[in-house]
Amino acid sequence: MSEKEPSERGGVSFGVIASAAVVALIVVVGAVVYFGRDSSSSPSTAKGDGTPSTSMNANATGFAAPEVDLFGRRVDIPNNPAGQPLPQDPTKQKKSTDNDWLTAAPAGTADPHGWQRVFGASVPFSTSDGPARLEDGLAVGYSHTPQGAAIAAAQITYRLNARPADRELYVRQVRVSAQEVSLYDQALADQRLPKQQPERVTRYLVAPDAFQIENYADDMAIVRLAARGPIVDNRQLWAAVRLIMVWDAGDWRLKPSESKVPQTDYVDSLAGWTKW
Repeated sequence: MSEKEPSERGGVSFGVIASAAVVALIVVVGAVVYFGRDSSSSPSTAKGDGTPSTSMNANATGFAAPEVDLFGRRVDIPNNPAGQPLPQDPTKQKKSTDNDWLTAAPAGTADPHGWQRVFGASVPFSTSDGPARLEDGLAVGYSHTPQGAAIAAAQITYRLNARPADRELYVRQVRVSAQEVSLYDQALADQRLPKQQPERVTRYLVAPDAFQIENYADDMAIVRLAARGPIVDNRQLWAAVRLIMVWDAGDWRLKPSESKVPQTDYVDSLAGWTKW
């Protein structure tokens, strides 16, 4: 893909907004997104896009009838638009002494309610590694494990891609500098970030098929997510996105990559990957 990433087009680096799942999905399906638009473009809002705002049903619990995503996979619809955390059983968490410490899937993601449509995007909820709860509409409480880092990576990335103007999410769950926050606030003031991406965009924010822990330490995890892509020459391809997670103040946060090397590439096999 020769087109510059949105962060380069707009002159502002917003980390996850410009470099994570949606970039991969643009490559895969040609989705039209609005990150880094110039200020002459009219801003997108949550009105009329069929996605509830955070104020609607914020205290609701339970689920509506499940639906299916673009690939015919189940996705549950929480009554609370911010999601429905599942009961946690810490005994199901992997330990560093386990042989599958880096390769095991978190418990519950393959079960009903394991993938929920949150503000239009499909995000994972486990019964072992979080998120354990909602705070001000944010999913928090991830385990200090590789599995917790993988879930947090998908949650934070997809939520912010679906709602780029969610400042609370950006400043609390993305490790950014004061300068980056200032640039972000200016973009908000200029109405260059949509409050809610429309359904024609969020419908492509579907569950990645697998994840991979490329590197793990107590203070940092490098996580890759593989989103299903096109079939080329009878071969299935996946768009693989590399995300950096840091353990900060008792939870995982996303750290925008400072590398000029693209963080998205194609893979033609999920050998060595962990399927959810």
